[in-house]
Amino acid sequence: MIRVLLADDESLVRTGLRMILSSEPDLAVVGEAADGRQALQLLAELSPDVVLLDLRMPELDGLGVLRALPASGAPPVVVLTTFDTDANVQEALVSGAAGFLLKDAPAAQLVTAIRAAAAGDAVLSPAVARRVVQRLSAHPAVPEHRLLEELTERERQVLALLAEGCSNGEIAHQLYIVEGTVKTHVARILMKLGVRDRLQAVVAAQRLGIVRPGTG
Repeated sequence: MIRVLLADDESLVRTGLRMILSSEPDLAVVGEAADGRQALQLLAELSPDVVLLDLRMPELDGLGVLRALPASGAPPVVVLTTFDTDANVQEALVSGAAGFLLKDAPAAQLVTAIRAAAAGDAVLSPAVARRVVQRLSAHPAVPEHRLLEELTERERQVLALLAEGCSNGEIAHQLYIVEGTVKTHVARILMKLGVRDRLQAVVAAQRLGIVRPGTG
């Protein structure tokens, strides 16, 4: 059972999320927070597996919650945001968010994202992946040759597919390798690029010139 904590200041949003998640046999909402300080309190008390976090909340906003989380041992956090109007997405990723969803995302996408986050395999749809790269790329891509040289050809291929929003299974299918090998490649990519998660690797892919904003 994947235990989920909801943190959003809008009660109607929390009600809708709870109804969606409660219909899934492997998901359970274990707590609801209406502001950031309450979210941190419930995180400590309930130890959820995944947190769905709104960025804009009273008392302490979502970015404040992310910054307050320990560097290790914290559950994956999926940010819920209105992407087109929220310029804080970049800081959310830098602050350690494992992923994010648009608030108008289909229920199936929400459920898939929670399961992926719990498994350590945050998945972005191709459309969202493109928009993440576009928003995070304030400057044209400038390849960092030292980092590029550290990546093998296969690792570059895996990174390019990550930037397209592919899951481990989809990458394995496209490259004709087993999923366990993909996980190994992803772990090595994160280590070589000095990033913490797949989303930061997507940003690095653009900055290294492996993908271009608006492609993928």
